[in-house]
Amino acid sequence: MTWLVPLPVVMPLLGAAATLLMFRRPRVQRAISVSVLAATLVVSAVLLVLAAGGPLVVAVGGWPVPLGIVLVADQLATLMLVVSSAVTLCVLLYSIGQGGADGDEEHPLSVYHPTYLILTAGVTNAFLSGDLFNLYVGFEILLAASYVLITLGGTETRIRAGTTYVVVSLLSSVIFLAAIGLIYAATGTLNMAQLVDRLDALPDGVRLVLQGMLLLAFGIKAAIFPLSAWLPDSYPTAPAPVTAVFAGLLTKVGVYAIIRTETLLFPGGRVADLLMVAALSTMVVGILGAVAQSDIKRLLSFTLVSHIGYLLFGVGLASRAGLSAAVFYTLHHIVVQTTLFLVAGLIERRGGSTALDRLGGLARTAPVLAVLFLLPALNLAGIPPFSGFLGKLGLIQAGAGDGSALSWLLVGGSAVTSLLTLYALARVWNLAFWRTPATVAVAAPLRSSRLMVTSTAALVVAGMLFTVAAGPLYALTDTVAADLLARSPYVRAVLP
Repeated sequence: MTWLVPLPVVMPLLGAAATLLMFRRPRVQRAISVSVLAATLVVSAVLLVLAAGGPLVVAVGGWPVPLGIVLVADQLATLMLVVSSAVTLCVLLYSIGQGGADGDEEHPLSVYHPTYLILTAGVTNAFLSGDLFNLYVGFEILLAASYVLITLGGTETRIRAGTTYVVVSLLSSVIFLAAIGLIYAATGTLNMAQLVDRLDALPDGVRLVLQGMLLLAFGIKAAIFPLSAWLPDSYPTAPAPVTAVFAGLLTKVGVYAIIRTETLLFPGGRVADLLMVAALSTMVVGILGAVAQSDIKRLLSFTLVSHIGYLLFGVGLASRAGLSAAVFYTLHHIVVQTTLFLVAGLIERRGGSTALDRLGGLARTAPVLAVLFLLPALNLAGIPPFSGFLGKLGLIQAGAGDGSALSWLLVGGSAVTSLLTLYALARVWNLAFWRTPATVAVAAPLRSSRLMVTSTAALVVAGMLFTVAAGPLYALTDTVAADLLARSPYVRAVLP
C-alpha cells in the first residue's frame, strides 16, 4: 500500500492544475477543490491506520535510497496529515460559504482555489518529507502560496502586512538553505535516516552550529519568541479563512520540523535548556501581548504565539511524557486555534467589527455564534475536562517528572499562561457577547451563510472529539513519542 504515500501531495497539485484550467467556471473549481481535499482526508486516514504497522516509505522516481528523495509516512506524519486535511477542508467550505454570502460565488478570484490547493500540497509534503532538501521544498511551496493568499484583495493594509511576511519568510528560508548546504558539506547526505549516524560522528561544535541554524530557521517559521514579532501584524489583515488556515497550520509545520529534527537528528543535544527558556519566554510574552489587545483578531494572534510555547516545552523536556503531550497539544491546537479565527470572522460579519469597544450583546442577538465561540475558548484556556486541559496537564506532569529547576519554572509559567489565556478570552466574552450593545457606529452587518456556520461548527465538534477520545489519542501519541526517541523504527524503514 506504499503507493498511497505520495497521494496527499500529488492530489492537491493535480487539483491545483485542474482548477487553474477551470478559471472561467467557478462551480467546477469549487467541486474539484472540495473533492480533492475530501479524498486527501480519506487517504490520510488510511495511511494513519497502515502506519501502525511501521513507517511506509516511498523512493520518489524509483531512485535508490539514499540517492533519491524519500517520503516517509510514520505515525507522527500521518497524525498531522489527518488533522491538517480535516482543517483545510473545513476552512475551504467556510470560504465557499463566505463567497456565496457576499455574492462573489459566480465571480470569485480565479487564483484562490489553485493557490489554496498548492498551500495544502506544501504542508503535506513537509509532513511526509524524509529528506532535508525536500522539507525545504515543502516550506517554499506553502510559503509561495501563502504570499498570494495573504495579499488577496490588494488593499494597502494587506500589501503592507504581506510585505513584512514575505521578508521574514525569505530570511528564514535563506537560513534554512544555508544550514542544508553546511550539513551536506559536513556529511555528504541530506537523507534524514542516513544523517542519524553521520551527524553523531561530527565534532560537538560542528553539530551545535548546524543544530542552531536549523532551530533559528524553524523558530522564525514557528513564531517562537523573540522571532515572533512579525505574526500579530501579518495574520489579522488577511481574510478570515486565510487567517484561520495560517494560524492552524503554518506555524505548526515549523513546530513539526523542530520535533522531527530534534528527536531524529540531534537527540539529547546541548540546547534543551535553551528550548525551555524560549518556551517560557514565548508563553509569557505572547499572553501578555494578548491581554493588552482590544481587537479580537490581534488578541487571538498573540494567544497563537503564546501557546507555541507549550509545544516547545514538551520538545525541550526530550522525555517520552513530554513529547507525547507536545504531540497531543499540537493536534488539539491546530483545530481549536483555527476554529477561533473562523469564529472571529463570523463575529466581524455579525457585529461589523472585531474591535471590542464596538461590539456587545452578541449572546442575545446571535446565540449560536456565542456557543461557537465559548466552547473553543474554554478549550484553549484549558478548562476541565476539555482537551486543552488534558494536554496542559500532560505537559505539567512531564515537567514535574523532569524535576529540574527550569522545568519547575516552566510548570509555573504554564499555569500562569493558562490563567491569563482564560482572562483574555473571558474579556472577549464579556465585552463582545455579554454586555449591553455598543452605541459606537459600526459597519453594516453582513450575512453569514449556513455553510460558514456549519463548517465552523464541524471544527467545534472536532475539538470536542479530542476530549471524548483523549484516552486512545494519548495512547497513540505515547507510541509516537516512543518511536521518536528510539529513532530505530524510522531508520530501519528508510534504510532496511
